[in-house]
Amino acid sequence: MSGKYKVGEDAIPHFVTFTVVGWIDVFSREQYKEFFVDSLKYCQENKNMILHAWVIMTNHVHLIISSNSNKIEFIVRDLKKYTSKQIIKAIQENNIESRKEWMLNIFNYVGKNNNNNKEFQFWKQDYHPIELNSAILIKQRLNYLHENPIRSGLVWEAWHFKYSSAIDYYTNEKGLIKIEHL
Repeated sequence: MSGKYKVGEDAIPHFVTFTVVGWIDVFSREQYKEFFVDSLKYCQENKNMILHAWVIMTNHVHLIISSNSNKIEFIVRDLKKYTSKQIIKAIQENNIESRKEWMLNIFNYVGKNNNNNKEFQFWKQDYHPIELNSAILIKQRLNYLHENPIRSGLVWEAWHFKYSSAIDYYTNEKGLIKIEHL
């Protein structure tokens, strides 16, 4: 992680981004998004992660998270490690995945060329944490995160995107994952 991006105070919400290596559109498949959703829920229940906002795009994820009793860097490390193993395993076992060989070849190539991995690499190494220590930063990042599916042409309205906390912020309905509003 570069010196510019460091986790600040863990109790203060941080905007983080995880990007799939090669910008591969892994999350265009429902199954792989569900693995990530389940992992977020696990981190909430078992790692004391406070989830404030989230969106799963086709090749990257944005989160706004904090923790009162755990280090964000440890939560992110464990989340990325677990989801990468689970999603790669799911790809390997998915007999109808038309892109299986192509994706696994890229994950393997990137992994073999990174001393931090034994075989595959799913996520890019960094995650660029940005401490949201002002109301202006919080509003900017919430808007950016929730409008990502609109900018990508996936939906007309942010709250229509299933894999996002926008529904929690813009309507009286609840989304897939419990969040703590900012």
